[in-house]
Amino acid sequence: MPELHVFIPRAPREAFRSTLTKCLSGRVRMYYDDDRPASFDILVDGRPREDDLTASAALRAVIIPFAGVPVTTRELLPRCPHLSFHNLHHNAAPTAEMAIGLLLSAAKRIVPSDRALRQGDWRLRYADDDTPLLEGKTAVILGYGAIGQRLARFCAAMGMRVEAVKRQAMKSGRQDDVLVHPPTALDEVLRRADVLLLALPHTSETDGLLNEARLDLLPKGCLLVNIARGAIIDERALFERLRDGHLGAAGLDVWWRYPLAESEDPEAVESERRSTPPSRFPFQGLSNVVLSPHRAGHGALTERLRAQHLADLLNAAAAGRDLPNRIDPEAGY
Repeated sequence: MPELHVFIPRAPREAFRSTLTKCLSGRVRMYYDDDRPASFDILVDGRPREDDLTASAALRAVIIPFAGVPVTTRELLPRCPHLSFHNLHHNAAPTAEMAIGLLLSAAKRIVPSDRALRQGDWRLRYADDDTPLLEGKTAVILGYGAIGQRLARFCAAMGMRVEAVKRQAMKSGRQDDVLVHPPTALDEVLRRADVLLLALPHTSETDGLLNEARLDLLPKGCLLVNIARGAIIDERALFERLRDGHLGAAGLDVWWRYPLAESEDPEAVESERRSTPPSRFPFQGLSNVVLSPHRAGHGALTERLRAQHLADLLNAAAAGRDLPNRIDPEAGY
């Protein structure tokens, strides 16, 4: 079989590049950064530029090297019917672990306790304690893909009943020990959620999915964790229900406002990263919220895992097999 030519426009980190080189078959030839070849078969880029998409007549697939599909890339899908788009699920394990970390931190009031004791303040030990017990409670997971299924196993291991909502489900039924529902059952399922974990993609269908009315369906004291995307939840409604006590606590890794992603001025980027509030509302002033700067999928092995998963896709293509993780243009993920 002929060589597979692959172009990555942005120079990757060394850990990624060295691992990728070790994992690739001899039939894959890589090009990076300014070394764009005249002809290439696969483009690896989360936010591909128009000139890269049209540079090679041989281009047949685009791989987004992370989970999810950025809005700008999602808008390209209908305009590129001749291309298949794929993404990676390399960070499912660390993301699920972070979600459980956020859940336990929020539920057990770890952050306020830590802050107090650093000042020598032991009063929380002797105060009336309404810390919830998770064992025996119902966890509802929105999105039952690679991350959602891991969350289900974690929650079950803590003695929780687990239900999930999955877009492809046609009717409610058991999948292993999890009761899985179609999206039409969402409102009914929310009423039973002692814990609500969001692990679904952000698309036109899920934008604002948890609006004011749906947040009000959640039982008083419900714990909410979002490692999906901020825009899936109504920003104001979430803040008000946490502030007023309808929701017991939340662990949030994703937000509505972010610092500059790219700029020709490195100082401007650094300034944005140092001082960009993640919301229009002061979530940082709520003691029942644990804040995380969208780092659930990060970790010591992230770049190596990314490279290994990318190599799996490229080796499959080089061997003439179908690439996995194909994105549905209509669904947007």
